[in-house]
Amino acid sequence: MTSRSNYETPQEAFWAGNFGTEYITRNDSSQLLASNLNLFTNALTRAGKISSCIEFGANIGMNLKALQLLYPGIELKGVEINNDAARMLSDLIGENNVHHGSIFDFPVNDKADLSLIKGVLIHIDPQMLNVVYEKIYQASRRYILVCEYYNPSPVTISYRGHSDRLFKRDFAGELLDRYADLTLINYGFAYHRDPVFPQDDITWFLLERRT
Repeated sequence: MTSRSNYETPQEAFWAGNFGTEYITRNDSSQLLASNLNLFTNALTRAGKISSCIEFGANIGMNLKALQLLYPGIELKGVEINNDAARMLSDLIGENNVHHGSIFDFPVNDKADLSLIKGVLIHIDPQMLNVVYEKIYQASRRYILVCEYYNPSPVTISYRGHSDRLFKRDFAGELLDRYADLTLINYGFAYHRDPVFPQDDITWFLLERRT
């Protein structure tokens, strides 16, 4: 793993610190794993075979655990800024497959069939989104799955009593506008009141790179 202690944005320091560590216990449950498995089954139904995935902002790997169940034998890598989460992620997918640090610093040296980001773009400083978009795009061999809060125009809302920590917008639309070889092949919504597989009102978009 690699890491650093100084960050370009306050959002990075926020998630690298105590708040990011506390997030771990709020999002480690068998219910979330089941809900993630259902979400990925729906989101990837139109995708071809997926043999590898890299997740940006993987936390402890709850999304990657679901993908392991869906695609046995899948090769997994993750980028995670929080030290405690990165340690637990290493236990799941191996230390050599974890980049412990900011997404902004992640060197894209290899591509994966699926480039995944879920509940992370909403916490990125809007001025740095293009940096993250480029990382996500360059890391994808074929598919990009974006799972975030959606809003047709950019808005900032309070997040658990903190300001400038949650930003909603059309992330997938901005990716489609930025990269001409991307096409939308599937999208959907996961509702927090779903009686069986609840999610946190996430809208997901599956994009494909045309070859």
